[in-house]
Amino acid sequence: MLHDRLPDFVRQHYEVHEWRHASAILASDYPKEWRDILDVLGAFRLRKSWIATGGGSKSKVSGFIDDFLYERGWIEKKFETGVLLDGVRLDSPTHQIDCYRNEVALEIEWNNKDPFFDRDLNNFRLLFDLRAVSVGVIVTRCDELQDIFKKLGRGSSYGASTTHMSKLLPKIEGGGAAGCPLLVFGISPSLYVEDEA
Repeated sequence: MLHDRLPDFVRQHYEVHEWRHASAILASDYPKEWRDILDVLGAFRLRKSWIATGGGSKSKVSGFIDDFLYERGWIEKKFETGVLLDGVRLDSPTHQIDCYRNEVALEIEWNNKDPFFDRDLNNFRLLFDLRAVSVGVIVTRCDELQDIFKKLGRGSSYGASTTHMSKLLPKIEGGGAAGCPLLVFGISPSLYVEDEA
């Protein structure tokens, strides 16, 4: 069972969804990557200062998760793929994965436009079919964080058309990742901490 594989902290502070036994695959076949994922989730806190100040090419949320995993040997990864058609190679490169190690792919979708979910799921599907990815993981935000954004005067920056859990789940249920095992973590309000903005 998924919840038996999760530490108490992760169960209490994240909204978690699983498809095709992703956590069992991670725990048995990729224990180091599974430990890294649980460790970064345990270390993460959503800081007020990260929400109160906008702009920049990468959010502080994504930066924290990326840096944590990169220090453990994960990398940003783009696969060069193509199709051979009547002896002619047609390149079809994949989208770059935020964090990748040993056939485990993790994407952070904190505050992008919701079509980014389609891109991620399609990428997981393709790379799973090509045997380059065994499990896909997405970290996004719970819908309930909207109340915090509104209180901080940032509600319009985190609008209904941006990446959050209720935008992701229908895409997965509709088969967006096809056969790729998936694990999804939603950052909840209980991870929010007041620091200096």
